[in-house]
Amino acid sequence: MSSAFWLALAFIGGVALGGLYFGGLWITVRRLPEARRPALLGLGSLLARLSLVLGGFYMVGAGDWRRFVLALLGFVGARTIIVRLCEGKRPLSAAKGELRP
Repeated sequence: MSSAFWLALAFIGGVALGGLYFGGLWITVRRLPEARRPALLGLGSLLARLSLVLGGFYMVGAGDWRRFVLALLGFVGARTIIVRLCEGKRPLSAAKGELRP
């Protein structure tokens, strides 16, 4: 298959990794107010998301710097999209009118 195909696939992989990472972050942030052990939830989520993204970048990049760059661009693009989708949304407890310090 052509090089352009693999580069496009690397970009799509970066978008998918970014969606998983930042989508998982948003879910974690929404669940923190109700968590019995919020520090454990935050740390566990961070480790799971980082492991997934680092392994994904390793696989998508396959030793080619162009694939890494395109995957990174896709990752940042997914971040931008998720930030815009989540703009103005409040965590669950704030939406119920229960603000915690």
